[in-house]
Amino acid sequence: MTTKNLSILGSTGSIGTQSLEIAKKCGYSVSALSAYSNVEIIERQIREFKPKIAALVDEKAAEDLKLRVRDTDTKVLSGLDGVCECAAYIGADTVINGIVGMAGLKPTLTAIDCKKKLALANKETLVAGGQIVMSKAEEKGVHILPVDSEHSAIFQCLQGKPTNKALKKLILTASGGPFFGKTRDELKNVTVKDALKHPNWSMGAKITIDSATMMNKGLELIEAAWLFSVHPSKIDVVVHRESIIHSAVEYDDNAVVAQLGLPDMKIPIQYALTYPERFESPTEELDLADICNLTFYKPDYETFKLINVCRNALTRGGITPAFANSANEQANLMFREGKIGFLDIGDIVERVTGEAPNIPDYTLEDIDEADKLARELVIKYAEKR
Repeated sequence: MTTKNLSILGSTGSIGTQSLEIAKKCGYSVSALSAYSNVEIIERQIREFKPKIAALVDEKAAEDLKLRVRDTDTKVLSGLDGVCECAAYIGADTVINGIVGMAGLKPTLTAIDCKKKLALANKETLVAGGQIVMSKAEEKGVHILPVDSEHSAIFQCLQGKPTNKALKKLILTASGGPFFGKTRDELKNVTVKDALKHPNWSMGAKITIDSATMMNKGLELIEAAWLFSVHPSKIDVVVHRESIIHSAVEYDDNAVVAQLGLPDMKIPIQYALTYPERFESPTEELDLADICNLTFYKPDYETFKLINVCRNALTRGGITPAFANSANEQANLMFREGKIGFLDIGDIVERVTGEAPNIPDYTLEDIDEADKLARELVIKYAEKR
């Protein structure tokens, strides 16, 4: 097994903690860690993995961490600049980006600029800045390895494909979240607690709410289009309640190749780190006889409108997907804070996305401006509801 030295961004979250489990199992070194503000968890990680540097975005939390780990050799940094230093750290050859939200975009670009191997779990990176990111990756010769279970599945299914012309479509599977089969009337009064009850996956709060609205699948559709250079019309979504088939690829001869496994993120995380090799995994073995049934349904696009909001944003192109992403981040947060209802998320994001400015060839500055405007519009429309 090739020796690797990792920088793990978002180390205290679900992807980050599981990445550290894989690092420990595979004997990889950890040179850098970053998180937002969770001092307790990152302190334990620093003491166990002994990184050279660590960063917390929150300035006060970073000062607290400095005091806590002053007896170690780990240098503590702060702010987004500190996170980017972790992404660029010279001692790391591989960067795992497990940051949630658009905050992961600049660290992604930093890692690419430094020609790091990039294991990407931050879908918003490609949703908000796909044009910039993929252009930069091509320029620097960086191959982006997907960590999301769906994109890892597609990546695995595409291994050994004859030519790009042989690809008919990508099939993204969705669990359907906790509200599968519910009508809009039945969703009027659901609570945050209800929306956080995902049937199959253990994820952070923001992503779990995105799964409940199915915005998560819309974001994954945009990410897939950029990762695999596929037009949005060639990407289908199917609801698969068991989360055993993680996604599939259909070829021109109508053969469908799918990747199966238990719903455990350790498989795609490990594959991104060990690619092209495979090694024994801490994930349990899949026994299809125990599963018995695999079911499939068409999404309810009327109740869960955000899939098509994202598809339309991608088709329009330019800054629009970034606008949709920022609108959703703000609406998702306001729902978790009890300021809007569950159905308001989709209605407001759809309205705000429709007001995205027409900027075909955007810059990072354009993305920042779009982010601010989209969030302001969400707040404005939320106050009127």
